[in-house]
Amino acid sequence: MKRTLAFATTGLLLTMLAGCSGDEAPAAAVPEVYVAEVVQKDVPIFMEVVGQTRGSQDVDIRARVEGFLDSINFIEGSFVRKGDLLYQIDPKPLEAALAQAKANLANNQARLDQATITVNRMKPLAAQQSVSLQELDNALANQSAARAKVDADRAAADKAALDLGYTRITSPIDGIVGITEVKAGNLVGANESTLLTTVSNVDPILFRGGISEADYLRMSRNEETRRTSRGGEGAAIRLLLADGSEYPYDGKLEAIERAVDATTGTLSLQVAFPNPDRLLRPGQYGRVRFVTETRKGALLVLQRAVQELQDRFNVAVVGPDGKVSIRGVKVGPRVGDLWVIDEGLKPGEKVVVEGLQRLRDGMSVNAVPVAAPSPAADAAGSATDGNTKRAER
Repeated sequence: MKRTLAFATTGLLLTMLAGCSGDEAPAAAVPEVYVAEVVQKDVPIFMEVVGQTRGSQDVDIRARVEGFLDSINFIEGSFVRKGDLLYQIDPKPLEAALAQAKANLANNQARLDQATITVNRMKPLAAQQSVSLQELDNALANQSAARAKVDADRAAADKAALDLGYTRITSPIDGIVGITEVKAGNLVGANESTLLTTVSNVDPILFRGGISEADYLRMSRNEETRRTSRGGEGAAIRLLLADGSEYPYDGKLEAIERAVDATTGTLSLQVAFPNPDRLLRPGQYGRVRFVTETRKGALLVLQRAVQELQDRFNVAVVGPDGKVSIRGVKVGPRVGDLWVIDEGLKPGEKVVVEGLQRLRDGMSVNAVPVAAPSPAADAAGSATDGNTKRAER
């Protein structure tokens, strides 16, 4: 009985398995990917240059005469006007030297006057042969020697007066004065012109950075930057500060260095920025940004839609039939989170922006559209050439 039941159970299982083997396997699910259209727009291409600010005039204030420093007459880091008194050196030794020089001048002037009187008396006597020509020659020689001493004393007096004037050290320009290098009571100017402080004119303030030869050529061929370099109304130059904020005033390209630096292979460029509020100080780091060209009708895709492998760039294009085509492209500059595509795509084509890793050429997919890329219209959504230049030291 048990054996009959076992055979019956086995037959039932075989029948069920045979029935199942006749059913078809379920079809594999079509993968879902997100796609965006290739957009065609005019795109400004920006260049960014890292550099440092410096005063339009940076003047070292030095002691030009030797003496003890009597007083410091400014607040460190404040704004000073041209002619403002900065330091006072003890004038008493130089006042005494000036008085001595004036006394020597007066003494020798009297001797010159006496020698002149003697010559004037002897000339008619010599003509009458009442005195010898030798005596007249001696008188003339004494007069010339006295005149030379007067000239030397006058020069010494002028120098003493000049040195006395150097005891009052004033600002040669309007600007921000730095921290003093010496304190009251110090001996300055002993055998050298002691550096006391520095005054910088910061309105306008200059920004200096380095660009490569290729960037220089690109700038030179661009009409907007050419007009800017000639002082015209060309491309606006913006300054990004260390905290990420944008400086509110536009700059002007003032100069590009005459020669390439052989050690770095770069040329220095200099940009002037208005600084009426004196916000910028010499030595600050920042980045200047300006348009080097405008790409007309540029094709744009999201950067994450581009795969880079060993200097080759690919995108996955989904055709009208829903099939994937892996296509090599030639990329241009980056534009914010977008990428300019120079070759390999057409306007309106759909490229995969998510799920690229699991795709194969010819594969069928379910394309889900996302918002098309939209570059920012202003410099805040900058288009850059992909290279941030290093600061010139």
